[in-house]
This record gives sequence, structure tokens and C-alpha cells, in this order.
Amino acid sequence: MSEERQNEEEILDNTEAQEAETLKEQPKEPEVINYEEKYMRLLAELENTRKRMQKEKQECVRFSIDNAISEFIPVMDNFENALKFAENTSKEVQTWASGFQMILTQFKDILLNHGIVAFHSEGNQFDPHLHEAVEVEETDDHPEGMIIKEFARGYKSQHRTIRPAKVKVCKKPVSSKEPEEKDTEDQEEKANN
Repeated sequence: MSEERQNEEEILDNTEAQEAETLKEQPKEPEVINYEEKYMRLLAELENTRKRMQKEKQECVRFSIDNAISEFIPVMDNFENALKFAENTSKEVQTWASGFQMILTQFKDILLNHGIVAFHSEGNQFDPHLHEAVEVEETDDHPEGMIIKEFARGYKSQHRTIRPAKVKVCKKPVSSKEPEEKDTEDQEEKANN
């Protein structure tokens, strides 16, 4: 009897396998195909949403760090200005100044660790993304748009300008002869008419 039972089980297994194959081979109903497409689209949309949220979170954290650090930049400027005045003073004041120089160095190291660097502007062309023109000087000594003095150093990260440099920009002087010549020409044309 056990042989008969085994044969019956084999026949049932074969029959079930054949039925499964015929189900696979049969065309699926449009509703089933539609549900599968919707499911795959939802999975892709969910993955895209997850990636976008992760990217936004990273940008938000980076922006927050940049903003927090930007508040320390004026303090660093004050340290640098104070240290310039301490150079020509007594030995005791210079000893104090060396301690403050160490603190300033620590601030600069923190900026560097977060990818924020100071950039040099003097002698470069004016770039409105990196510089803020606080003064314009008319002169023929330099090409137009050249930065001739830096009042405050600028800082930038890999992704944006933290603080633009405050600079003096060169501008070509306006010639006073040109408007007079135009006025004379206009008067001559009116006289001829």
C-alpha cells in the first residue's frame, strides 16, 4: 500500500506542477497586470522619496552648520584686528597676544574641519557671488572690475559663499570731453536743419 500511496502522491505532484506551468503560460488578466505595474511604480516612488528626503536632510544639516559658523567669523575678524595692534606693544602684552593667537588658530582649524576656507580677493576680478563692493574708485591705473583693496576677508564652503569679501573695486573714469562733443554735434545738426 505504501507504493500505491507514493505513486498517487507523485501523480498529484506532477499534476500540480503541470497546472502551475499552465497558469504561468496563460496570459494574465489586465487587472493583475495593472496591479503589478502600480505596485512597481509605488516601490520606485517610495525609493525616490527616501533618497530625496535623505539628500534634503544632509543639505539642511550642512546649511545649519554653515550658518552657525558664519556667526563666529566677525569674532575672528576682531581677534585678528586686536592681534595687529598688539604687535608693537610691550613684551607682556605680546605674551597675552600669543595666547589669543592660539585661540584664533583653533577657530581657523574648526572652519577648515568643516570645509570652510578664507579666500583672497585683492588683485582679482570682481565676482558678485564672492564679493560685496563697498567702495568704487575711478582710476586708469587698473583694469575695470579689478579689486584694489580688501576690507574684510570672504569665506566660502564647497557649496556656497558663507560671507562675501567686502572690497574696493576699480572703475574707469568717465571722460568729460565726450558729452561736450556730443552736445556740439547736436547743436550743429539743429543749426543745419
